Amino acid sequence: MVTAARSFASPRSVRHLGPNWYATVMGTAVVATAGAALPPHVPGLRPALAAVWVLSLALLLTLLCARAVHWAHHRDQARAHLLDPATAPFYGCLAMALLAVGAGALGAGREVIGLRAAVALDAVLFTAGTAVGLAAAVAVPYLMAVRHRAEPGQATPVWLLPLVAPMVSAAVGPLLVPHLPPGQARETLLLTCFALFGLSLLATLLLLPLVFARLLTGGPLPLALTPTLFLVLGPLGQSTTAAGAFADVAPGVVPAPYSEGFGVLAVLYGVPVMGFALLWFCLATAHVWRARRHGMRFAMTWWSFTFPVGTCVTGAEALARHTGLVAYAGPAVVLYAVLVLAWSAAAAGTVRGLVRGELLAAPGPAPAVPRPATARTTSGAAR
Repeated sequence: MVTAARSFASPRSVRHLGPNWYATVMGTAVVATAGAALPPHVPGLRPALAAVWVLSLALLLTLLCARAVHWAHHRDQARAHLLDPATAPFYGCLAMALLAVGAGALGAGREVIGLRAAVALDAVLFTAGTAVGLAAAVAVPYLMAVRHRAEPGQATPVWLLPLVAPMVSAAVGPLLVPHLPPGQARETLLLTCFALFGLSLLATLLLLPLVFARLLTGGPLPLALTPTLFLVLGPLGQSTTAAGAFADVAPGVVPAPYSEGFGVLAVLYGVPVMGFALLWFCLATAHVWRARRHGMRFAMTWWSFTFPVGTCVTGAEALARHTGLVAYAGPAVVLYAVLVLAWSAAAAGTVRGLVRGELLAAPGPAPAVPRPATARTTSGAAR
C-alpha cells in the first residue's frame, strides 16, 4: 500500500495510470467477500478477511484520488483512453470496484466499522457503482460502434467488462434489501436488481459468441492477453450468485408464487451455468498453461485470475445454500484456495512492477512486424 501511494504521489507519475488498475480493487475485495460466505468456519478467518477488506478500501480510495489527478492533469491521455478500443472497456472496472468494496463492507467490513456504518457505506457505493456501471454499459458499446470501429477478429473477453458491471449490481444489491423499510422499498430494490440481471445477461449472451468465435477461428490470444480468458467466468459466476441472492431475500419481499419462483431460478439457472463455467475454467487454464510455456510474463492482465474466479466461489456458495449439496460446498472451498493463490501472484507481481517503475512507465513503441508478444495500450494494459 505504501509503495502504491508513493507511486501515485505526483501528477507526472499517474500519466499512464489507466482504468484497468481498478481490477486490483476488485480482486482484493472479492477475496474478503467470497471468504466471508465459505461453509467451513475456520478460526481466525474473519479477522483476516476484515483486514483484506480494509486493504481493498484503501486501494479504492488511493486509486480514486490518483485517477482524479490523472483527469485533472492529463486530460489528453484520459480522452485517449476512452478512444482506445483496448482500454475503454476497462471503465467497467470502476463500477465493479465500487460495488465490490461496498458488498465487502457488509460481508467482512462490519467486523471493523460496525453494521450501521457498513450499511451506509454499501448504500453509497452501490448507488454510485450502479450509476457508473449503467453509464459504461451504454457509453462503451456506443464508442466502439461509432468511434473505435473494432473488427470481429479483434474481439477479446475484455469487451465483456462494461456489460458485466450491471450484473455485479444485481448480485450485491439484495444485501441491502433487509435494511430497507418493508413493503414497496424492498420489493422495488429486489426487482430493480432482477432487471439489472436481465440487462447484463442478455447483453453478455450477444457478445460471448463473438469472443468464442474469435478464439476458435483466430487462434490463441497474444500471450499477455491470455489471462483475460478468465473474464468470461465473471458473468457466469456473478449471475449464479445473483440468482442465489434473489432467492435468499425474496420470501416476504415479493408475494407468492414469485418468491418461490426465485428459489427455483437459483437452482435451475445456476446448475447449468456453473457447469459451463467449469468447462470454460478448464479451457482458459489450458490456454494459460500454453502461454506460460511460450514465455508469458507478468502483466496487469493477471488480475483477471482473481475477481472472475471469486464470482465462481460465490456462485458455488449460493448453490450449496439452495441445494444443500456438498458437491457445491467442496468446490467452493477449492476455488477459494485457487483465488487466494491467484491474488497472491497478481499482488506480488504488481508490487514488484511498481517498485521497479515498470507498470506506470510510458508504453514502448510497437514493433514494426506483429508478433505473438506483449504490447501495451495507452493505459499500460497489455494487448
